[in-house]
Order: sequence, then structure tokens, then C-alpha cells
Amino acid sequence: MPEDHFAIKLSHDQALVLSDWLDRVIGTEAFDRLVDDPAIWAALYSISGPLETSLPELFMQDYKARLEAARERLRGRERPMTGE
Repeated sequence: MPEDHFAIKLSHDQALVLSDWLDRVIGTEAFDRLVDDPAIWAALYSISGPLETSLPELFMQDYKARLEAARERLRGRERPMTGE
């Protein structure tokens, strides 16, 4: 049976902030202990890899300023409802 793919849509700001967070937490002792299933690692790397290769801001001199601006824009939004 062919493998089905699942698409996740993120805004550019969401992608930038998520990429930064993944870069900071993957490889830390606490996070590595938390993720105790190789299947989860496969999913995490499937997300982090494409983010790293598709965000040109990661290599710009003003990356930190762009990241902070993205965070501020996202903080101004309402948090999505969960459990519905």
C-alpha cells in the first residue's frame, strides 16, 4: 500500500518560530529524554529538515530581528482552541 502524505500549513512566521525552537531543543538532554520513541524522531526530522531548507531568513544577518518580529506578530494573535 502506498504511503499517504499529510500536509501541514504554517504561516511564514509560524514556520520561522517553529524552526528556531526545534533547532534549540533537538539535541538537548531534556528534550531527547522526552522524545522516547524513534517514530516521533522520524516525524520531527520530517518537519525540521524542510523548514531549515526553505527559510532564507536563517542565513540572513538580521535573522534575530526577523525572528523576534515574527514572534511578536504571533503573540498578538489569539491562541487556537484545543479539544474541540
